[in-house]
Amino acid sequence: MAEMLSWAAPAAALVGLAVAAYLAFWVLKQDPGNERMQKLSGLVQKGAQAFLFAEYRSLIVFAVVVAILVGVAIGPLTAASFLTGGILSVIAGYIGMYVATRANTRTTQAATKGIAGALKVAYRSGLTMGLIVASLGLMGLSLWAIFFLVFDENLVHNIEVVDGFVMGASSIALFARVGGGIYTKAADVGADLVGKVEAGIPEDDPRNPGVIADNVGDNVGDVAGMGADLYESYAGAILAPMALAVAMFASNVLHGADAMIALVLPLVLAAGGIIASILGLFAVNTNDSSKIHKALNRGTFLTSGIVFALILVAVLLWQSYSPQQLPTLWLFLSAAAGLAAGLAIGKITEYYTSYHCRPVKKIAEASESGTATNIIEGLGTGMLSTVLPTIVLVAAVIVAYLAGTQLGGPEFGIYGIGLSALGMLTTTATTVGVDAYGPVADNAGGIAEMAGLPPEIRERTDQLDSVGNTTAAVAKGFAVSSAALTALALFVAFKTNLDARLTEGLRLDIALDNPFVIIGVVIGAMMPFFFGAMTMGAVSRAANAMIIEIRRQFREIRGLMEGEAEPDTEACVSISTKAALREMMLPGILAVVIPVVLGMLDVNILAGFLVGVLACGFLMSVYMANTGGAWDNAKKYIETGAHGGKGSDAHKAAVVGDTVGDPFKDTSGPSINILIKVVTVVSLVFVPLFANFGGGLLHGMF
Repeated sequence: MAEMLSWAAPAAALVGLAVAAYLAFWVLKQDPGNERMQKLSGLVQKGAQAFLFAEYRSLIVFAVVVAILVGVAIGPLTAASFLTGGILSVIAGYIGMYVATRANTRTTQAATKGIAGALKVAYRSGLTMGLIVASLGLMGLSLWAIFFLVFDENLVHNIEVVDGFVMGASSIALFARVGGGIYTKAADVGADLVGKVEAGIPEDDPRNPGVIADNVGDNVGDVAGMGADLYESYAGAILAPMALAVAMFASNVLHGADAMIALVLPLVLAAGGIIASILGLFAVNTNDSSKIHKALNRGTFLTSGIVFALILVAVLLWQSYSPQQLPTLWLFLSAAAGLAAGLAIGKITEYYTSYHCRPVKKIAEASESGTATNIIEGLGTGMLSTVLPTIVLVAAVIVAYLAGTQLGGPEFGIYGIGLSALGMLTTTATTVGVDAYGPVADNAGGIAEMAGLPPEIRERTDQLDSVGNTTAAVAKGFAVSSAALTALALFVAFKTNLDARLTEGLRLDIALDNPFVIIGVVIGAMMPFFFGAMTMGAVSRAANAMIIEIRRQFREIRGLMEGEAEPDTEACVSISTKAALREMMLPGILAVVIPVVLGMLDVNILAGFLVGVLACGFLMSVYMANTGGAWDNAKKYIETGAHGGKGSDAHKAAVVGDTVGDPFKDTSGPSINILIKVVTVVSLVFVPLFANFGGGLLHGMF
């Protein structure tokens, strides 16, 4: 039975890819607008494609070097799996960006006829990305799992092969997030500070040389980058319970058909999530601009409701066929706890980042006193926003663990935590779709402004965009929360796998009285700060170069401010591209190298390191993402006319706060989220190497 059900995963992935192809063709068939609009969209397309091609050329070298090292240290099949995970991530990012950069002008043109058509184009382009991300992730991972786990008796050895797929996905995602984040925020910060604050011209004004680079950045950062982020989160969430099922099989906690069903269940749930996301598409429609957010929420809630039902059916089927007579209905609570926690964290994130809610309005109010109070209020809001997500996440872990233990012990409890992470991400296609819709709407507004369309068109695209800012923040909340749950489950898989390979006297000792563990925890807690500093510094350096170039053009190009000359947009695109490619390599390499080095020294240090990165990284990522989102929407709230509206002193203060928050929410925060999983997956993949060294060069000394 389990073997047959496992094929539901690649089948659902094929359906998802077919629907994505249909949506992409539908979007591309829509009216792209007048010649001016098409020219502007073409500049964005050209810049985005040039950056991605340059980024992928750099990543080829990294991927080949790491694949060779993995092949030598672990095995050639794991290296091949690693490359597969990375290649599919690249394909998903490129296709999603290809559609998004062509949907922008079509959304603008649709907005000339009403809000309903514009929403339809923007959301369908976003869901194209979502379905491609989920379908390619599930397709690749499920085929490796089917051939090397489901139909191969050597589960314990072959799990390393499947781990390699997620390591490839995570590594590429980290580079995509860091590189795309640096690109987009360098352009955004430069364009805003010189254009809006210094020159006093509107956002997306065609006279601003940095506007095209800013629009390109929306796509390479928030479409390709976010897609890669959730692609690896999704793959990791599927892998975690599968790896735990293999561990329970190895320790004889599960055996026979129950072991196989526990292995296949994550694939079945992921397959159901893709089908549910397709059905949720039909709920996203409205003719009322005030109900755009409700329409998007309706799609998310419908998808989640279908997933709840599918989870219940799946665990009841397992209970009916369980040879060990396991009461697997309890696992419904585990998976449902994760899905419910994801929805709850999404609403909490919305509360702290939407300008309809009190926290953002307080930041806008503080802006009347100046930039300093805007930043102080924003930092405080971001810090406070970590409290409720932490409580919700802890509650989900407790529920998932206790429900899982009802099947027979703590091993099932950890498996329940793994299922809760997957439950949170079963709606990945919809989550990515809602998130990727935002940059399309943002670009559509830019094209409306630069093409000189009537003000009411920009008003409609701004209504779409304001909702997109909130949905982007919600997607980041989903990503980091699932990262914490997934990393926790993968950490247990790491510990179990390593202990099984070490002799009795050399097994992990992760008690708090072991100084090596405390050393690892401290180093791990430092890592998100170090990583954040590198990425924030990269944005600062790149933005400085962008500011200098934009000022030069305003100063030297005659007639530019009068609208009588064209800016040199390619120079700004080039600055962002070179800076992103130069600055992304070191953070990405360190995230892969440091866990391996620590594991070679002592696996207890590595274990503590993983705990430190998880605890600190989760809070840092939530804090930075929510702070940046709140600053962004405080600025947009003032632009609606509050506190003096555009051009007021409060608005200028809010623009500076938003500029500080840009790398918070779109570069450092999301990158730390990926860091949590990269270090854990790398550690899991290199377990055989650590075991060959007897747990490390220093292991067993104390």
